[in-house]
Amino acid sequence: MQKLLLLEDDISLIDGLTYSLRKNGFEIEVARTIKEAEKLVIENTGFDLFLFDVTLPDGNGITLCEKLRGSGNQIPIIFLTASDEETSVIRGLDCGGDDYITKPFKLGELCSRIRALLRRSNREITGDILQSGDLLINLVEGKVSLGGEPLEFTGAEYRLLCLFLKNSGRVLTRNTILDRLWDGSGSFVDDNTLSVYIHRLREKLEKNPSKPEHLKTIRGFGYQWKE
Repeated sequence: MQKLLLLEDDISLIDGLTYSLRKNGFEIEVARTIKEAEKLVIENTGFDLFLFDVTLPDGNGITLCEKLRGSGNQIPIIFLTASDEETSVIRGLDCGGDDYITKPFKLGELCSRIRALLRRSNREITGDILQSGDLLINLVEGKVSLGGEPLEFTGAEYRLLCLFLKNSGRVLTRNTILDRLWDGSGSFVDDNTLSVYIHRLREKLEKNPSKPEHLKTIRGFGYQWKE
């Protein structure tokens, strides 16, 4: 049974989520303050995923995320955010958060997000191959195929595609992509150029590039690769 830490101070939401998530096969520990959450993380190393509210009585979940990532903790984090807090989640995603879901949300959607993140965090890259459906990347040879047919990519497009598949299911902000993709490469890429590369990837990978099924735009945040 996979164990989740829920950091939330709304009692009614705590009761509903605890009941529903346990019914869906998860083990739940609850913290109502940052201090309680930190104590549970220190005392228990068995958590598989964190669910963090953004606004808490003694701080916010984004600050706690920064602290955990700074200490080397890489357990997946989903932010639970009110609609008027969405812009602040950009900071949370940039500092290492994996996803966010806006209140009110459907339980089925939350469970799907949780399972997707758990699959990604537990997935191992074997044989130097990245795979998403019938899309394959041979990391040793630097070759990409879709449905068995080889595809041609520029160096920048290839690096961008690898980044998305390695972070499948995770929301990547534009700043995160630029910081992680181009540092040390000797290439300067601005925000407009990134948009061009995204467009080119969709043209090569999506059945309908104007309505992408895999390389999704998360409006106001960035992009997400969906299996």
